[in-house]
Amino acid sequence: MFLTTKLHFNLHHQHANKNIINNNNNTCFCNYYNTKIRPITIYNTNPLIITTCKVKSRSMQGDENLIIRSSLIEPDGGVLVDLVVGEGERGAKRVEAESLPKVKLTRIDVEWVHVIGEGWASPLRGFMREDEYLQSLHFNSLRLKNGSLVNMSLPIVLAIDDETKGKIGSSSHVGLVGLDGDCVAILRSIEIYKHNKEERIARTWGTTTSGLPYVEEVITPSGNWLIGGDLEVIQPIKYNDGLDNYRLSPKQLRQEFDRRKADAVFAFQLRNPVHNGHALLMNDTRKQLLEMGYQNPILLLHPLGGFTKADDVPLDVRMEQHSKVLEDGVLDPKTTIVTIFPSPMHYAGPTEVQWHAKARINAGANFYIVGRDPAGMGHPTEKRDLYDPDHGKKVLSMAPGLEKLKILPFRVAAYDTRENKMAFFDPTCSKDFLFISGTKMRAYARSGENPPDGFMCPSGWNVLVKYYKRLQVEEEQAQQPAVLST
Repeated sequence: MFLTTKLHFNLHHQHANKNIINNNNNTCFCNYYNTKIRPITIYNTNPLIITTCKVKSRSMQGDENLIIRSSLIEPDGGVLVDLVVGEGERGAKRVEAESLPKVKLTRIDVEWVHVIGEGWASPLRGFMREDEYLQSLHFNSLRLKNGSLVNMSLPIVLAIDDETKGKIGSSSHVGLVGLDGDCVAILRSIEIYKHNKEERIARTWGTTTSGLPYVEEVITPSGNWLIGGDLEVIQPIKYNDGLDNYRLSPKQLRQEFDRRKADAVFAFQLRNPVHNGHALLMNDTRKQLLEMGYQNPILLLHPLGGFTKADDVPLDVRMEQHSKVLEDGVLDPKTTIVTIFPSPMHYAGPTEVQWHAKARINAGANFYIVGRDPAGMGHPTEKRDLYDPDHGKKVLSMAPGLEKLKILPFRVAAYDTRENKMAFFDPTCSKDFLFISGTKMRAYARSGENPPDGFMCPSGWNVLVKYYKRLQVEEEQAQQPAVLST
């Protein structure tokens, strides 16, 4: 895996406002994820602590007395968006939402409400209207009123069908209805425009081939219209799956970085279990930051928690596996924060990796690690990668709105058969290195075969083996013919 780290040089800070979160009667997104583990709360709700320290950074010539503060990256647009209404307003907003024409949300629509409402897509304040949609689709960015650009590589839109459009009529506002039938949000000053699915698919994925997971799940069955507007989220989105303590908003993360007195934060996006090659690269990143003069670099281990394709390891299993990696000391719990990124996954390669980087800027991370073929997948109908594995890191270095990021290259990590551990690849003795893909890793776990010693911590590997054994039993039971009682 070839990894690069991206450095954000903007060192201005936006103080986060206090946000009171009511854990009772929160919007329930139930039964989407299996409840397997009960994590402890890692977010401390004490008032925001602002800390500073002076460091000497060899990468910043002439800035030896530069003051570094934690979570100092300005969110896109300068102000972190927070669209969740205050607790005292929720009753009135709920009554108003019930009086409006309704738009029913899918489970992935609710995930996007979560993403927009917490500010991951700042400065976006709702589902995109047509001008925002076209800018995102054709330019991968949005131009703000002051003339500046922010990255926005993925259209974040809400589709409706002809029947819903007819029911909305001339109304300026609509209520958004969650999976349990309750209104989760209001969309104000709406605009309805045509949903050209073919154009959207072609420009986002660079292909219209069949079998693209997000297309099959979301776009193909969706309506022929898109509805945009300003979003008001009536109450925080909760999933009640035992993992809500891990779903920290960008505001909460910025506060947590400050509480831990971090002077650098480096984010690692993943949707797979953590093996020792990942850990090698994350630990090496921290080592480099220390050598640059930072005193307390914090790792944001940030697994994707929204929609993923059917053969990916489920979120609850991944989170349990990540906890074992910390328990075994493969990553240091004192310098690592594990929290869930709520976005759905598009598998759109270089287009999507820009979204992943942009969202972490809004969360306050000032370094971003990007791997080989980020957000990519195998071609749905051919035996090859859908995207060039190196294009993700190259695109990030040129993407509009991400100019504040600087790439620092890493070497490839692979399994060293001489040392029986994951190590940086040495091309002079390539025959001694073994590359274990995610597909191969899943095949090991499904068959019950152990990977080479040193590939993954044993307790973390056992989590995967147990999951695949359970999955195999469920598949066998599903294939058994039903027995009719007389």
